[in-house]
Amino acid sequence: MNPAPRSHARLNVGLCIVALVLASAAVVGGVDVQRTRGERADAAVEQARYGDVLAAATKEAEAVINLDYRHPRDSTATVAAGATGKFRRQYDTSSAGVTKVLLRNRSVMDGKVVWAGVVDLHQDEATVIVATSGTVANVQTRGKPVARNFRLKLDLVHTDGRWLTSDLEFVG
Repeated sequence: MNPAPRSHARLNVGLCIVALVLASAAVVGGVDVQRTRGERADAAVEQARYGDVLAAATKEAEAVINLDYRHPRDSTATVAAGATGKFRRQYDTSSAGVTKVLLRNRSVMDGKVVWAGVVDLHQDEATVIVATSGTVANVQTRGKPVARNFRLKLDLVHTDGRWLTSDLEFVG
């Protein structure tokens, strides 16, 4: 009996096993690559949502702390543009009073957000804490800017493709 055909058969079986193992590894690797791409895409979408929420909260907070008696309608309209729900109703109701106070006191508030952080984020709701730094000048300060720093908590809702402020509180 010739040993060569038997060793060729073993070699062929061994090569088939190696080919199957390599093919299986390629399939597992491909699945892992797809899963990783999906996770990265999900993470990118989530980071974009965080960025959108922070940008909207920053814009609204800066609208609230940047008021000028020389342009009262512009000042109040900017706040109202980023508001919705309860906050929008409250602001609309009080904006005439805000304008009177601005004019009577010749108030100019100027500031910027120096820090903002998302406290809570869901599909269509978010809570953001904002720290601001700025000044206020009015008749009480004799027109001289005086430092004013505020901490705000903003609740936002996602409406018609935009993040709008539904509630705002001054905190600490």
